[in-house]
Amino acid sequence: MTDAQIARTYRPGAWFGIFGDHAIVVLPPSEKGRVAQLWQLVDDGAGFDEVLDALISDGLRELPGFVLVSESDADTKVVVRGPATARFTTSDGDVELAGSAATTWVEQSMTGVTGLVIELGGEGEGPDLTVQNGLVRVSRVQEPPFQRVADPDTTETPAPASDHDGLTRAGGQDPDQLTPPGIPGQPPAPDVVARPVARLVFSSGETVEVDRPVLIGRAPEAGRSASAEQARLVTVPSPQKEISSTHLEVRTGSGADHGSAVVTDLGSTNGTVLVQPGLAPEDLQPGVAVQLLPGAILDLGDGVTIQVTNP
Repeated sequence: MTDAQIARTYRPGAWFGIFGDHAIVVLPPSEKGRVAQLWQLVDDGAGFDEVLDALISDGLRELPGFVLVSESDADTKVVVRGPATARFTTSDGDVELAGSAATTWVEQSMTGVTGLVIELGGEGEGPDLTVQNGLVRVSRVQEPPFQRVADPDTTETPAPASDHDGLTRAGGQDPDQLTPPGIPGQPPAPDVVARPVARLVFSSGETVEVDRPVLIGRAPEAGRSASAEQARLVTVPSPQKEISSTHLEVRTGSGADHGSAVVTDLGSTNGTVLVQPGLAPEDLQPGVAVQLLPGAILDLGDGVTIQVTNP
């Protein structure tokens, strides 16, 4: 018998939600600089103590709030600080932890956890979405299990198709649903624009105009949102599997980035290196959009590079 994926739902919002097989970390918008390091730890399967040490390495005064939930075997550990509330359903009854109730944090260990809800204030935006592992922006998180989801038509617990190479993908709603990270703090860009804002020149010689979301990877997939219906999928070779299935997204910018292209690494396993003209190479942080300058080079690994030029 094999395990199926963990089914989690979230409502889009301002906080960063980092989801792994054994841990959930939620951080407020002010902690963008911590996201990449914590995503790597969570994605690598780090335990409770290691993740907590990383969270408080700069001192509690510098961290206004967070939620850490770590599950191992039948035990669940949780720490809540600041304006967040976590509610758990257990075999012994419901447990609620409010971070604002303590000057440091609230911590508890439990057994027999069958569900959780993390609330971060505010109504959030749009309908609830689903995610397995990855990085998304959230205002509320709900996990019906820490139990596994079985197929009702069979006695076995099947393993639905999932991407274990770091793809930020919606897991329970549909195996091909992708949740684009968007651009924090800016209104969404239109799905399609009349004139391209940039041209992507691939190392293979292929060129792609950026007049809509462009999803790039060794087997890119898009979901069923209006934006996803308009998305352009570009497949690149990756014989060593260094490039994730849906590795990154390039789309038209909005707000301060209007008229330019922006790139977002979608939680790829091996990351993306960006070299902008006149600047040092930069490792893209998963889920964080960066404006692209003409002449920029994106290195996806496995010998695949993309040059950004004017349209």
